[in-house]
This record gives sequence, C-alpha cells and structure tokens, in this order.
Amino acid sequence: MNFPDLEKTLKIDKVGVHERVNRFCKRSIKTSAKTHGLHLALSMIDLTTLEGKDTPKKVVQLCYKAQHLHDSMLDLPTVAAVCVYPTLVGVAKKELIGSGINVASVATAFPSGQSTLEVKLNDTKFAVDQGADEVDMVISRGNFLAGEYNFVFDEIAAIKEACGKAHLKVILETGELDTLDNVRKASDIAMYAGADFIKTSTGKISPAATMSVTYVMLVAIKDYCKKTGIKIGMKPAGGILTAKQSLQYLVMLKETLGDSWMNKDLFRFGASRLANDILMQLEKQESGIYQSLDYFSKD
Repeated sequence: MNFPDLEKTLKIDKVGVHERVNRFCKRSIKTSAKTHGLHLALSMIDLTTLEGKDTPKKVVQLCYKAQHLHDSMLDLPTVAAVCVYPTLVGVAKKELIGSGINVASVATAFPSGQSTLEVKLNDTKFAVDQGADEVDMVISRGNFLAGEYNFVFDEIAAIKEACGKAHLKVILETGELDTLDNVRKASDIAMYAGADFIKTSTGKISPAATMSVTYVMLVAIKDYCKKTGIKIGMKPAGGILTAKQSLQYLVMLKETLGDSWMNKDLFRFGASRLANDILMQLEKQESGIYQSLDYFSKD
C-alpha cells in the first residue's frame, strides 16, 4: 500500500468544519477585491455540457461562448476549459485551437463508474487520443464504501497511467460517500494514487459540491503537500450557481491553502451557470444596471 494507513488518518470534526465554513461566508469583501475575485473565478470555470442530448452543434456553441466572454468593455479572461463527453472531444478540440482553453473530458463510465477496468481504460485512452488535455474520472464508490481501498487506489493509478500527458481529475462523488471522514479517506487515496486534481462531484446527484466537503478536501491537499511537497488541484463541481458563492469559495481557498493555489492551474469551478451570474454581476459593477439572465447565452 502506497498511501497511509487509513485507520490512522485524521478524523473529521464535523461541527468544527461547519463553524469554520460559516466564518468564511461572513468575510467582508471590498468592491475592488470583489471585482478581482470575480475575474479570477471566471478564469477558473470549466464550461460544461454533459447531457445525453449533447450534439456537435451544442459543443460548437459552448466553445464559441468560452472564447468570446471577453467580447465586451469588461476586459474579461477566458475560462479554463470546456468539458464534454469523450465522443465530442474532437469537436471541442477543433473549435478551441489557438484559444489557450483546455479540453476536458469525463471518462471511466461517468457518472456511475459502474463498469470494468478495461472499459474505463479504453474510455480514457479514447478521450486522450481525441485530444483531451484533462480527464475527469469517477471513483468506484461501491468498492470504496465496502472498504476496498486498495481496489480504488489501483484503479486510479491505472487510469492515471492511461492519461499519459493529460491531467487527471479524480471525482469522489462526495454526496454518495455519506461522511466527512470518508471524504478525507477518498481524498488521500486519490492523491497518493496520482491525481492531479481532486473533485467533489459529477453534478448528477444531490448534494453536489458543498463548502464543508470542499474544506475537508482542501485540508487534505494541504496535509499532502506538507508530506510530499506536491501541490494538488481542487475542483468543486455542481450546485455553485452565484457569484457570491464563488467568492466565498475563493476566500476559503486563500485562507486554507494560500496565494499559490489562487489560479486556474490549481483550482477550478465545475459550474457552467456560474459564468452567467458572474457576467451579470460584473456588468452591474460597470454600468450600475442589472442585465437580465436572458442577455447572456445559456449554452
């Protein structure tokens, strides 16, 4: 076993976590810092479409939006990535040539993860061969909850190898892990198995991302970095809908991991609808008038 004895890993003080999160949410942010934070949050977003009805045309439209958010008087950054299913990676890759925006792909029988390792490896290799810069895999929650930690570790390590040069984001699906102790265990397994990022959720179940599970994962990253010197990225995904929420997450990130994590290389938001609310808030700061959400592209 290449990861710590999980029976000896830190037990989570649930009440303490919630109290800490509540303090993050009460931080006062000045207008100038708010504007900077919203620009930063926008640059960290993975614009995502993961529906059974996805088509090449829809992906083309999403890629256009990703590249043209800055077509305004606001001097906006581009988003970090566009995330699609493996079969649509080639479409996204073609549309994003020269943009500096990464193509991310879910894989490994997303979102359930209920398949064989062979299928998961083929899924991953197909996405990478199509041009994916990043792969978002899901862990086998059933095996994890059965205490088969070595199985989960070995599966992640195998997927990491299949990724080649592509970065691997490991989705814990925290809403199915039941406890914060399990979130911490799963975070440790994923990092020691080779994850470049750990990610809360698929966005397909509720609850998805919460500040409490994200805080536990950030602390796990901090502890891992202290032991290994390796910085692991973090991606809360699902349920983060407002600019205000994104700022609260960034406050938590800064106070937990510090300035060196405050960039798209080490932090992402998996929340496409968040982009529109950030744009609306920035337009309000610039013009003094709230635009309708209908003013912004929904895809």
